Amino acid sequence: MSEPALVNLETITLAAQLITQSHKTVTLTGAGISTRSGIPDFRSPGTGLWQRVEPMEVASLSAFRHNPEMFFEWFHPLAVMMYAAKPNPAHIALAKLQAAGYMSEIITQNIDGLHSRAGAENVLEVHGSLRSMSCTNCYLQVPSATILEDYLMKRTIPTCPDCGSILKPDVILYEEQLPVKTWIKAEEACKHCELLLVAGTSLEVMPSAKLPVQALEHGSKLIIINNAPTFMDVRADLVIRADVAEILPKIQEEVLNTGFIPQGRI
Repeated sequence: MSEPALVNLETITLAAQLITQSHKTVTLTGAGISTRSGIPDFRSPGTGLWQRVEPMEVASLSAFRHNPEMFFEWFHPLAVMMYAAKPNPAHIALAKLQAAGYMSEIITQNIDGLHSRAGAENVLEVHGSLRSMSCTNCYLQVPSATILEDYLMKRTIPTCPDCGSILKPDVILYEEQLPVKTWIKAEEACKHCELLLVAGTSLEVMPSAKLPVQALEHGSKLIIINNAPTFMDVRADLVIRADVAEILPKIQEEVLNTGFIPQGRI
């Protein structure tokens, strides 16, 4: 399918049918699912974060090691937005579908933790999260909550409580390997799902962008909901070109209104 479907009741019903017919549905989300929560994405023309800075200069592992102060200066407004953000209707809709038994793993490229805060479980954060930080010297891992408070309020660079060295947020920077155990779980989820729902990502970042390919190679169906086109649109069973925060709640409502009781799922 190469053309996106018109957003109407028929489209919503078709998406709901694909979900209710699937015994294992996995979701892959990206920055587009959090923009309605006030967190800018990275690549949208004119508004994306990478429109303002060169990512390798501020958000690569080399840049962090060479000049962590520059990283923390760039990261501060984004961290403030993430801590102030609240789950939007898209996060809540996915959490409700999961709680009702229609959704298995939620794989996300986001580091904002909004899926978990919306009540979702079994969230695979393949790009890490802000919940913890690790020492660049002694490798002690500590929870972020109290340590980040001074950084958010006073821009104080976080330091290790044991050795005093700089702490790095446990988010994946350019040049950095994805968390291996989490990535393996994400790949396994896509290889064994009957339906992959891609929501709020243009599938431009590897290796996450290859997950839909793996799912299709193992016989999965594919729904893509995104404002912009993706390279996988031509292979999807359904493409909806719209804001996920508007569409996912409608799909969730249609699924739960079917009265179908999922059995043998996930």
